[in-house]
Amino acid sequence: MMVPIALMILGVLAAAMAPRLMARSDWPDREPVLALWVWQCVVAGVLLCCVLAMSLSAAAAWEAVRSPVFGFAPRVVVEAYALNAYGPWAGVLALLLAGGGAWTAVALTREVRAARARLRQCRADLLRRAPLMPGEEPAGERLVVLESERPEAWWLQRASAQLVITTSALRRLKDRQLDALIAHEQGHVRARHDLLLYCSSALASGHPQIRVFAAFRDQVHRLVELAADDAASRRFGRLAIALALIELNEDRGVFGPCPPQLAEVPARVDRLLAPAPRFTAGRRLRMTAIAALVPAVPLLVTFIPGLTALT
Repeated sequence: MMVPIALMILGVLAAAMAPRLMARSDWPDREPVLALWVWQCVVAGVLLCCVLAMSLSAAAAWEAVRSPVFGFAPRVVVEAYALNAYGPWAGVLALLLAGGGAWTAVALTREVRAARARLRQCRADLLRRAPLMPGEEPAGERLVVLESERPEAWWLQRASAQLVITTSALRRLKDRQLDALIAHEQGHVRARHDLLLYCSSALASGHPQIRVFAAFRDQVHRLVELAADDAASRRFGRLAIALALIELNEDRGVFGPCPPQLAEVPARVDRLLAPAPRFTAGRRLRMTAIAALVPAVPLLVTFIPGLTALT
């Protein structure tokens, strides 16, 4: 049972060390897109460890699973894993991991349903605040302007994304600031940040005791905003998006003592006005490649006995 145990140890080490290493690093704020990639690779590596350990344990415990797992592998490869020596713990481990996977699927389904319910509620509120005129057909306009004294803007996710902006925001924002705000929201849509948010929330809510999933959720919520800020700043400048953030949030008290969830706005403004130097293209490429190796390690650990037997 050495391979499943090695995979579980590897997954536990990655889950325990990754949040600490990322928390001690200052580069994620400089390279939020790269940081999102690293987090995804770490979480994928942890999940892959669990899936591979479950597959090998189930193959050792039940003959009905062994054939699909090993397929047409030569007999010498199957013997290299010594499945008959795993003992009764193989079935227990496989059932535990399968239960965890099923619970993750339930949590993801619940998160998607909750997101769809919120979307339906948003659509209903939007229709109530901006009703169709008699004889008007819903044409799916990309822009909806709401009468409101509160400056707000957001994308309504649907078949065709729709930008909702209030009249107060239009009065406060100058042309370039408004363009930067729209570019920020478009950055979320193009990168499909909503999918990342769904998956991270599902993992964190389904397994609150696993620290790496909670850290993944918290960091995704923060990093997607930084990534969208950068997307807007590349088109319209850092000053424009910083001023847009100030205009939209200054009446909410976020630039004084405020709850932790609102304290990110001043930090985002400071980051835009005093940017740290970015990594070179070569360094970003190297870190991207290194992060991609994280999910490859469980695969290598899993295939080493079979490859050794073939050679």
